[in-house]
Amino acid sequence: MRDLLTPKQLARAIDVSESSVKRWCDKGVIETQYTAGGHRRITMAGVLEFVRTGKFELVHPEALGLPPTSGQTARVVDRAREQLTEALIAGDEGLCRQIAIDLYLAEHSLSVICDDAFAAAFRQVGERWACGKAEVYQERRGCEITLRVLHELRAILPQPAETSPVAIGGAASGDQYTLGTTMAELVLRDAKWNAVSLGDNLPFETLASAIHEHRPKLFWLSCSYIADEAEFLSGYGGLYEEYGHDVAFVVGGYALTDEIRRQMKYSAFCDNMQHLEAFAQTLRSAGEKKV
Repeated sequence: MRDLLTPKQLARAIDVSESSVKRWCDKGVIETQYTAGGHRRITMAGVLEFVRTGKFELVHPEALGLPPTSGQTARVVDRAREQLTEALIAGDEGLCRQIAIDLYLAEHSLSVICDDAFAAAFRQVGERWACGKAEVYQERRGCEITLRVLHELRAILPQPAETSPVAIGGAASGDQYTLGTTMAELVLRDAKWNAVSLGDNLPFETLASAIHEHRPKLFWLSCSYIADEAEFLSGYGGLYEEYGHDVAFVVGGYALTDEIRRQMKYSAFCDNMQHLEAFAQTLRSAGEKKV
């Protein structure tokens, strides 16, 4: 996928004249950068936002480096989930990528894409594995494909403003499941937060260092696996006691049983990305009112 596009490429993609695109650029209709020589360049994020909110369709998406039929299929989430499940099992990265982009162009939020498409598809893959109808390698390969697709979606999002609130997060030691924290970063950036995932398998000591250095307004912890409950609760408790009064702690993940949660303090427990998005929006609105 290309990062910067010319007016000619966009004109071909949406089947309009190049002069029209240049005029929209100069009027600020499309977010545009200018080279030292005065040439117009358009970000992929700007192009997709223009297509999502405007009346134009991607007639020739390949001109933008997208799959040839991107944006030409009306994606209903339920149908997309079924197609995504089959694509993940088959290892069809191109189709997974196209489904995600089509859902985004159809103006579905990234929280919905993460919850109702990818997470739901992985549940179906897991059910097939439990019934002996899918192999472990297919699930693992699907995870790798999904991570690449999510990183592509992140790249096409508009950059958060420098004044956007900061959010950081990750997964604790022993938890090597990356999808949860990667989705959290993507959803928060789509909600206009300056969000960065620190990754997985992180000791609480280094998470404390990150919070101390970056002073985020929100810290998330994705919990898909807990090796030692006592050690996890001790490490988390120390982290919360040090920073929980100044930072909103958000936790989530299927490893957090009711029993474990009863022994934790946090600002919010989010069992899906739409809940995370809603909490983040509420938190941001409250902060803006105080200002």
